[in-house]
Amino acid sequence: MTGGTRRRIVVSTLAEARFFADGGFDDILYAYPLPFDKLEECASLAERLESFHVLVDSSEALALLKRRRLSPGKLWKVWLKIDCQNGRAGLSNTDPAALELARAIAEAPTELLGIYAHCGNSYSCRGVSEIQSVAQATTLCTLNFMDKLREAGLACGSVSSIGSTPSCSHPVPEMARLKEVHPGNYIFYDVQQMMIGSCQLEDVAVRVLTRVIGHYPHRNQLLVDCGWTGLSLHSLGQLPTGYALVEGHPNLKLVGMTQEHGRIEPTTGELDFSKYPLGSLLALIPYHACATAAMHPLYYVHSQGQLVATWKPVRGW
Repeated sequence: MTGGTRRRIVVSTLAEARFFADGGFDDILYAYPLPFDKLEECASLAERLESFHVLVDSSEALALLKRRRLSPGKLWKVWLKIDCQNGRAGLSNTDPAALELARAIAEAPTELLGIYAHCGNSYSCRGVSEIQSVAQATTLCTLNFMDKLREAGLACGSVSSIGSTPSCSHPVPEMARLKEVHPGNYIFYDVQQMMIGSCQLEDVAVRVLTRVIGHYPHRNQLLVDCGWTGLSLHSLGQLPTGYALVEGHPNLKLVGMTQEHGRIEPTTGELDFSKYPLGSLLALIPYHACATAAMHPLYYVHSQGQLVATWKPVRGW
């Protein structure tokens, strides 16, 4: 995804930034509105790396950067977060304050590197046409804002970017005019993305393996050793199959979870317990890969049925 280089990656936590910096990456965007209490950690990374970028969407955050100057020859590399009908973070692309903030960023001791827009409203879409409608609208809003920057003499060197898994899964022609796209978790996918229309079930690469540890015929249920600490509660149990899909068993439903246990029952009829002996494994396909991944201390990477790598995740600030 980085063209074989260790540059131009985006992270959402400082723990991720430190992890990739330790691995030799030297061009990292921390795509989260600058936390006021993390300024020194950001400064440490900015001093250490060739290019560590921060994101702001307020004059207060920018004021912190201006007061905390870097060593001689170093400038804060800053991206402006704009909101293109997503409603999460950023200044509206039509708000005059966004252009004013861009102008302030472009003044020393900071450098305006790019414009960042996340089309998270694509997560409420159903189907390719709705996804592409959101992608197009976000792209055009971002490009229009870049036009405003050029008219104000501020766009030199600035990168236009948008991102979200659905929009990058089904790009529109207008996206070719952007400098960057940030594709989210589309190399993994999950049930949520399948339901949106980003992918098909066979595209989802993440599984959580769980063992059958109990038979309870009196309540027509299996007990498994995967609770919300191993899967997350993000789906709220609202899938037709409960909290996740049970791979290869469309007749099974994960109806509930405690911290360490899950309860599985048939969608209809009586459960044939002989098909699920104690100690046997079931593969759960998670609703949200990111939320599930955050619950695990170690990942196993398989290719064509063979274990090819293990990976320790990075979490937290």
